[in-house]
Amino acid sequence: MIYHAPIKDIRFALNELADLPAICGLPGYGECSVELTDAVLEEGAKFAEGVLAPINKQGDQGAKWQDGEVTAAPGFKDAWQQYVESGWVGLRAPEEFGGQGMPALVAAAVEEMWCSSNLAFSLAPLLTLGAVEAIHHHASDELKNIYLPMMASGQWTGTMNLTEPQAGSDLAQVRSRAVPAADGSYRVSGQKIFITWGEHDMAENIVHLVLARLPDAPAGVKGISLFIVPKFLVNADGSLGARNDVRCVSLEHKLGIHGSPTAVMSFGDNDGAVGYLVGEPNKGLNYMFTMMNHARLGVGIEGVAVSERAYQKAVEYARDRVQSRAVGSPDPAGVAIIRHPDVRRMLMTMRAQIEAQRALTFYAAAALDRAARHPVPDEAARNQALLNFLIPIVKGWNTEQANEITSLAIQVHGGMGYIEETGVAQYYRDARITAIYEGTTGIQALDLIGRKTALDHGAVARALLAEAQSTASKLQAAGFGSIAGNLSSAIADAERCIAFILETFGAQPQLAAAGSVPFLKLMGIVLGGWQLGRAALIARDKLQDADADSDFLNAKIITARFFAEHLLPQVSGLAAAILNGAGSVLELDDNQF
Repeated sequence: MIYHAPIKDIRFALNELADLPAICGLPGYGECSVELTDAVLEEGAKFAEGVLAPINKQGDQGAKWQDGEVTAAPGFKDAWQQYVESGWVGLRAPEEFGGQGMPALVAAAVEEMWCSSNLAFSLAPLLTLGAVEAIHHHASDELKNIYLPMMASGQWTGTMNLTEPQAGSDLAQVRSRAVPAADGSYRVSGQKIFITWGEHDMAENIVHLVLARLPDAPAGVKGISLFIVPKFLVNADGSLGARNDVRCVSLEHKLGIHGSPTAVMSFGDNDGAVGYLVGEPNKGLNYMFTMMNHARLGVGIEGVAVSERAYQKAVEYARDRVQSRAVGSPDPAGVAIIRHPDVRRMLMTMRAQIEAQRALTFYAAAALDRAARHPVPDEAARNQALLNFLIPIVKGWNTEQANEITSLAIQVHGGMGYIEETGVAQYYRDARITAIYEGTTGIQALDLIGRKTALDHGAVARALLAEAQSTASKLQAAGFGSIAGNLSSAIADAERCIAFILETFGAQPQLAAAGSVPFLKLMGIVLGGWQLGRAALIARDKLQDADADSDFLNAKIITARFFAEHLLPQVSGLAAAILNGAGSVLELDDNQF
């Protein structure tokens, strides 16, 4: 199960569609350049292919829990040490705390390779960088100086401890408590579930970010504070001290990502876990949400990445597997199944969606960088609004389709795909969680129709669709009639759905909510088709160069046409479900189900 980092595709999406040169030119990214990024990608590919991919299958054996201690899956601890020594943890961590401060766009490209090569392993740096983000933005200078250098180096890892058994995604139900202590710290108590990499033996210390309530906190989400609760307390000289009152009481038995230990964490079973308040009291949820765009973008990358890995496996198998004569051929000899039209249809369905999702994800990452660094305030604000709109689509659409794409990879394998030894089933199992954590698709969809569409009266959505329509006009003029026509039709359907959401969200919110996930998927397909349309135009222009890579560029055009002819037509069905069928979702009484 060899993994080949798709560097040519990644570079094309970075440079041509996400405009990496412009991102590198933003203030604060002085070290960034296309040439440096190329070198980073080459080294990242070597690490992903040579270190992480070979231990992915053995990682499926899972981490082991015994008496509160967790041993990482085979090979993971050694890989983590190599990862740390190579400086990969700090790629986008702040420079002032030992990181490299690279743009989110560059980090997204490298993170795709980590996730493709070993999804379970990749979650450890993803969660660590999320914790770094929250601490960097909201903690005191004292806490930053204690924790960020060690986390940016990877010597310590980080977690997010949000949900509890009774709470699920409803964080208003959080019951964990934090009581002030005489020394200015707090004593934290409570139980947290679904804590990714909550306990392991790969790093010296684990820095838990924990949501809890102060004794006088108001009810609901407005009464939640954020605390740093380390596994080991830190002495004044920076060395590790006593073990904190934090323990892992069990690991979840999961469908997939077995190499990533998902812990049930108990805080304060004895004297209370020592914790340190991040920022101001009762603003913990707001602080967590400052890192949500990074975290949800990261999960969207996971969706693309595991799909890419499954696609590569399916192509490899289809090239090698000989079965049945070619359709319409008088020669009875069997041919490789990649010659069979329906297998080709499945492979193209996978490929086209992966390329569209990669392009849209990198486009969103570029908006994140512009929102953070653009020197013109209005342009920074415009990109922040753009990012806010795209994040639920990138997270929701990429991960929902990862379930379909990895399932198609099994289908290409036929019965052999259902056999664990083949390996492709692992990608299917690993992919399933991505549409659930960091907010289920339903939660992303409600966010999309509410805060991201209705509250701004559809301004960002319609601005994006106007750009897409401009691309459709250019495609028509360039002779790409089927791409242009199907993209324009899909845009018109999306416009009608936006009008429906704006009409119903206030007056009939349940009706709007019933069509929210179809709307999310619809916008993913439309915006993905737009990105591939842009790719086709760029590829056509580049084909005029004397040294053009004609095979690669023609493949971009063919992929864009396939997406337009096979996937964009799905938009009309989704639109019909939203405009005409949402009401039937609500008609049955609860006892009729």
